[in-house]
Amino acid sequence: MTVTARSVLTLAATITLTFSHALWAGPTAKFETTAGTFIIELNEEKAPITVANFVSYIESGHYNGTIFHRVIPNFMVQGGGFTTSYQQKPSQAPIKNEAANGLRNDFGTIAMARTSNPDSATAQFFINVTDNDFLNYQGEFNPGYAVFGEVTEGMDLLVEVSQRPTGPGGPFRTDVPAAPVIIKKASIVSEATAEE
Repeated sequence: MTVTARSVLTLAATITLTFSHALWAGPTAKFETTAGTFIIELNEEKAPITVANFVSYIESGHYNGTIFHRVIPNFMVQGGGFTTSYQQKPSQAPIKNEAANGLRNDFGTIAMARTSNPDSATAQFFINVTDNDFLNYQGEFNPGYAVFGEVTEGMDLLVEVSQRPTGPGGPFRTDVPAAPVIIKKASIVSEATAEE
């Protein structure tokens, strides 16, 4: 076999991409919705509590049949807690806020929704459709929102969902999609892999 400069460069690029991907390698989640499908790669190295919690909800079927109940353009889309009839689903115990893990609320990342109590996140999550620096950990007085993964496929459909017409719905006065966006099925499609 003749080794050319081009083949060496191609091999080097492949190794670089594989290595970069392995640094973020964690469980991969697939969300099938009425708007389309998106894939999330989870970072259990930086957010082990949050990822374990999220995976538990997926494996229990919690997210199946829930809606994106809050969508705001140039901000985020939020879901995972309410049924199509706006009934809030039962949740597990709240988890510790891991927002100080160094992951940022940048475009395409997923983070846990919570109340004003930093350690109150349960099942609801949101996906950033822009860089939301003000949601990042900034210390004790601004504990931030815990990022625990990123969308690797289907981010275009989530941006589109964020721009849909909204209004009131159920207990919410604003920001509910006029046409419901339903999570039909959430599943873990691959387990974590060892770093290379």
